[in-house]
Amino acid sequence: MELGSADAFDRMGTLGVEEEFYIVDADGRPTSGIDDLVYGPEPPEPLVGRLDHELFEFTIETQTPLIEDPSAVADAIASVRAALVEHAADHGYRIAAAGLHPAAKWRELDHATKPRYQAQLDRIQYPQHRNTTAGLHVHVGVDDADKAVWIANELRWYLAPLLALSANSPFWNGFDTGLASARAKIFENLPNTGMPTAFDDFEDFQTFERRMVEYGSIDDRGELWYDVRPHTGHGTVEIRTPDGQTDPQRVADFVEYVHALVLDLADRYESGEAGHEIRREILDENKWRATRYGREASFMTPDAENTIDLETFVEDESERLGVDGLRSLFDAESGTEIQRRIHEESGLDALCEYLTLD
Repeated sequence: MELGSADAFDRMGTLGVEEEFYIVDADGRPTSGIDDLVYGPEPPEPLVGRLDHELFEFTIETQTPLIEDPSAVADAIASVRAALVEHAADHGYRIAAAGLHPAAKWRELDHATKPRYQAQLDRIQYPQHRNTTAGLHVHVGVDDADKAVWIANELRWYLAPLLALSANSPFWNGFDTGLASARAKIFENLPNTGMPTAFDDFEDFQTFERRMVEYGSIDDRGELWYDVRPHTGHGTVEIRTPDGQTDPQRVADFVEYVHALVLDLADRYESGEAGHEIRREILDENKWRATRYGREASFMTPDAENTIDLETFVEDESERLGVDGLRSLFDAESGTEIQRRIHEESGLDALCEYLTLD
């Protein structure tokens, strides 16, 4: 049984970014490509050893190298994306980016044959068979295991505003769902997803992680797909909430904020601050509001005594942490709005082309 260790948590503030993308044909429509792109010739740097696939043969995941300097995030993301687009083009494919691909119809698409995914399909059945989602995952290194668990607990309240800002998946299986992030709801149909409860400390989390494997609920610890988790292999706190982003600058903006927020929470932990006790139902309600309304959402405060709208959250957090990316995200037209506008004005072909990376 592969289990992580408290010893993995040994560095503070390092960064890693994972992005999930879609392999598409010349017209921007989903196509099976992982045999060529993952199992074929080695990709160009910096993708060597950092390229894998997801459940479907048209989904692919990249990882940045370890990022030591936060100012290098944008370049690292751009470099990985450029290498992926080049690698795909060399094999006759293109790459698209969004939380869901609007033309993807899960019944018509092939699943990966990798044993891990076949085991998931067998165990989970229908919810996994239709899981055509693509997300953005941000890792921030933490230098103490108990600190990482405390930070992950506290981060839970911030996830709904992050989802609202990232919403980029109104279309699924060929129709408009009416949601800002249909991806969030589709992915949440899988087991071991959504908003986790708080854990007392690292021992508490590791006991849970171990038991889930021992009792056969999951095959490995990587199948705990919660919106935030201490990653016991990388020694990071991993935020998994945002939709996949079409614009790489938006990814950099999210990373800037998540990094600053984790460092702030680490300082608060070191100062002995008590964590918030937030009802799981409040966290779930806030996530639903983000899923449904995106930019128009307001959120219950941690004590459930009031609400805060997204604009106020952005202004407060930007001022408190001295970051610029949140305002950029909020001021720009949302991914969901862009997708709906292009679809209404120019149709599905134009939308597929927009989501395809150059």
